[in-house]
Amino acid sequence: MDTYRVGFFIGSLSSTSINRVLARALIRLAPADLQFVELPIDDLPLYSPDHDDDYPPAPRALKRTLAAMDGVLFVTPEYNRSIPGPLKNAIDWASRPFGQNSFDRMPVGMIGASPSSIGTALAQRTLRVVMAYCNAYTMSQPEAYITFSPATFGPEGDVSDDAVRGFLEDYMREFREHVVRISAAAPRPQGTEDHTV
Repeated sequence: MDTYRVGFFIGSLSSTSINRVLARALIRLAPADLQFVELPIDDLPLYSPDHDDDYPPAPRALKRTLAAMDGVLFVTPEYNRSIPGPLKNAIDWASRPFGQNSFDRMPVGMIGASPSSIGTALAQRTLRVVMAYCNAYTMSQPEAYITFSPATFGPEGDVSDDAVRGFLEDYMREFREHVVRISAAAPRPQGTEDHTV
């Protein structure tokens, strides 16, 4: 059976992140041929073009890992009606320097949890704009704005509500199909690594 490697970002640095719990649930409910690798953002320095000629080790490792991925899943909260600063910082590192954009033609999905009823709709709108500029292929449907409740999500990713579990299973099946379709129709450029990665 073919497998597809999916890198995933957790947008929150919180030790009690509900989006990390959501990510655990998504991995548990995903099709078996998806293999997941977390893309850490907590050890990245602040991006500056001063580093474009010689990337520090952590951003270099991020770009090297992204180069080996077939798709990327963003699991992120919403901060001040936008994406968290550490996540934007990671995207800036990964998409630079000019001509070495790690998101180029990457199949991308996004989802997020919040205690509020509108979930992470505005954060995802911002993220869609950023990913469009990065020339990623973002999955349009289904959109997924998850209202988080500890009564529904266990800390290890178990989901007690049948409707929520079914929706997340459907979302991950659609994401898997998105990765497969894009990988077949628009293969990512190969052999672009240089001194930054």
